[in-house]
Amino acid sequence: MTEVSAEVKASGRTGRKPERPSGTPAPAGRRRLRRAGERSTLHHYLFAAPSIVLVAIFFLAPFVLSAGLAFTRWTGFSNVITFNGLDNFRILDELGVLWHAIGVTIAYAVIAMLVQNAVSLTLALAMQRSNMINSFFRSIFFIPVLISPLAAGYVWSALLAPKGPINGFLDFLLPGGFDFAWLGHDLSALVVVASIDAWKWSGLITLVYIAGLNAIPASLVEAAMIDGAGRWRRFWQIKWPLLAPAVTFNVVVTLVGAFSAFDIIVATTSGGPGNATSVLNITMYQQFGQSYFGTASALGFVVTVMVVLTAVPLVTWLRRREVAA
Repeated sequence: MTEVSAEVKASGRTGRKPERPSGTPAPAGRRRLRRAGERSTLHHYLFAAPSIVLVAIFFLAPFVLSAGLAFTRWTGFSNVITFNGLDNFRILDELGVLWHAIGVTIAYAVIAMLVQNAVSLTLALAMQRSNMINSFFRSIFFIPVLISPLAAGYVWSALLAPKGPINGFLDFLLPGGFDFAWLGHDLSALVVVASIDAWKWSGLITLVYIAGLNAIPASLVEAAMIDGAGRWRRFWQIKWPLLAPAVTFNVVVTLVGAFSAFDIIVATTSGGPGNATSVLNITMYQQFGQSYFGTASALGFVVTVMVVLTAVPLVTWLRRREVAA
C-alpha cells in the first residue's frame, strides 16, 4: 500500500501516468484493438489467397519444373530423362542459336520499347486534356490492345505484302512500281515486327502517360507559363521529371514484355527471313517442334534469367531517378 501511494505521489509531481506493473493484463480496449488488427491481417491474407494459389499453380510451379528440365537430356526419341548439367546450353551454343537468339531478343525488345514509349508519350501529350474529341481518339488508339496478337500479326502481314495496300499507297505517292518486301529483309523485318508489337500495346501505355500528366499540379505549369517558359521548356523541366513514376512503369513493362515476344512474330515472319527475327521464344518453339524438349526448356530458362537480370536493376535505377526528380 505504501509503495502504491508513493508511485501515485511521484506521478503527480512529474505529470507522468504510473506505469502498469509487469505481468498485469493490458486494458480491455487495447486487447480489442489488437484482436481487430489480427482479424484485419487475416482478412488480407484470405483475400490474397486465391491469387497466390493461381500464381503458384500456373506460374511458379511450371517455372520450377521447367528450370529443372533445362538441365536434363529430354527428347521425344527416348522415354528416359537424365541429368546432363550444362550440356543443353553447350549444344545450343554449338548450333549457333543461343547467342544469336539472345542478341535478336535484346534488339527486338529495345526497338519495341523505344518506339512504344516515344509514340505513346507523344499521343499522351496530344490527348492529355479530357474532352469529347480526345476521349474518342483515346478509344480508337486503345482498340489494338483488345485485338488478338495473332490476328494483329496476320493483318499487318497482309498490309505489308509486296503487293499489299501499304506498298500500293506508296506507289501512288511515288510512282515507279514500289514493291518493297518489308518482311523479306533482315533489318527491315526486325524493325517492322518490333514496331507492330509497339503499335499493339501503345494504347495502354498512352493511358498510363495521360494519367501521369494529369497528376502533375497545374499550378506548376501555370507558374512556368507566367515566367515565360515555352512549351518545350515546360515539358523538359517540369513535366518530364514529374513523369518519372509513369516512365518507370512503362519502360519496364514494355522492355520486359518484349522479351516474351512470340505471337506477332509467328504470324508475320515465323522467325524469318532466315533467322533474322528468331527471338528466344521462337527458337524455343522450334526446338519443341523438333522434339528437343531439354534444349527448349533451357531456352525458356534463359528467358526467365534475362527478365530478372534486366527488370531488377532497371527498376532500381529508375526508382532512384524518381527520388532525384
